Amino acid sequence: MRVNSLAFRLFAASALWTLVVLPITGWVLNSIYRQEIERVFDLRLDTAWWALVNLSVSPGATTPREPTATAFGDPSYNVPFSGWYWQINPVDPAPADKVLISTSLQGEQLSLPKTGVTTPLGSAYAVVDSIGPQKERVRMFSKILTYGDGAAAKQYRYIVTGNLTETDVTLLRFRSTLWLALSLLGAGLVLATFFQVRYGLRPLQQVEQGLGDIRSGKAMRLEGELPTEIVPLQRELNALIKSNQDIIERARTHVGNLAHALKTPISVLTNEARSDKTPFGMKVSEQVGIMRDQVQHHLDRARMVARSGSLGGATDVKPALDALVRVLSKIHGEKGLKLSATCDDQLTFQGEKQDLEEMLGNLLDNACKWAKARVEVTATRLPPAKRGQPAMLQIQVNDDGPGLTEAERAVARQRGKRLDETKPGSGLGLSIVTELVGLYSGKFDLDRSELGGLSARLKLPAA
Repeated sequence: MRVNSLAFRLFAASALWTLVVLPITGWVLNSIYRQEIERVFDLRLDTAWWALVNLSVSPGATTPREPTATAFGDPSYNVPFSGWYWQINPVDPAPADKVLISTSLQGEQLSLPKTGVTTPLGSAYAVVDSIGPQKERVRMFSKILTYGDGAAAKQYRYIVTGNLTETDVTLLRFRSTLWLALSLLGAGLVLATFFQVRYGLRPLQQVEQGLGDIRSGKAMRLEGELPTEIVPLQRELNALIKSNQDIIERARTHVGNLAHALKTPISVLTNEARSDKTPFGMKVSEQVGIMRDQVQHHLDRARMVARSGSLGGATDVKPALDALVRVLSKIHGEKGLKLSATCDDQLTFQGEKQDLEEMLGNLLDNACKWAKARVEVTATRLPPAKRGQPAMLQIQVNDDGPGLTEAERAVARQRGKRLDETKPGSGLGLSIVTELVGLYSGKFDLDRSELGGLSARLKLPAA
């Protein structure tokens, strides 16, 4: 999954959304749960405060009475230093006043902090989070009650506390469980997204494979059962391929018609000029020959363009190469040349057979003309230079002739240039090879051969 790919974009967007939403969800759930825990906690303190009031207030009494441990409903207030305490103390204490405390305080007394006391909206209590006798975190509910009337009235502060450590532990357990669950959910969603993207985009791989088969000549159309969303693309691609094939076929027909139309007039002019031995006839014959070569060149070029622009051409290299070696061995047999060819049976050229034979034929014929005793041909498949690039095949023709200098190699590839007029030929062979290789986006090089002569190397697209 490369960074600049549709699969990565879909996966990254989904994974990023998951990684953003899940933490927010966790924070919201934790906040809701905390509020609910605190509500239940405060409700318990409220119940304890009212129980303390009911147990300590008597009709007509001027002072609170001490609640018994057994009468108090919540057993936590009887556990020593549990954090659950109650206390009743006079606001303006006199020497004889007594402070009433719960069993859990074990003789210690609570003091209401001077700062941080709040009265929540709708609450009749003063509420504060403070520190208990054993340095434990507690929440205090405090309210003042008045006993008696007039000048004899006296105020007492009723305090109940609850241990916040229990709330903290409960919240910590919930938070740990929540984040573990959300982490597993997030990992599952990311993994599911990955497989969903891979599965959802798999038909595109089928399209890629189908187009590769068309390009290599294994198929003529994009076939296969594709999802509904890709069927229009499949239909349009097949229509485009059919249109391309029709255009190429019409171009071939027009080239053939043009060749047939020009062949007869040129032949007539050639025959007439040859029968005239005057300087004028010889000049006409020379110019007709040039015209014939030019017409043939442009007709061949038009055929090459038509063939190289078509889809679905694939040619086995070994049969074509072996056939050329056999023919040239017979033609140049009187020189005693030894022609050898090494080629993989599975090597395939992505192009027309005529073009491959044209290129190989020119190179082999040129090598045989100049070689002293040996001509060697090797054809191999080259792996793609980068991922996504097409594979290439390399064909190398080596001879043991005199070879060419660097300057001569540059001249030899020019159209009509002949370095030695004593050898037969028109000087068009290597230029035709150069043009054909260019049409197939290949590469053609001339270099020094290991055999001592010339080395011609072709790099062409492999099917």
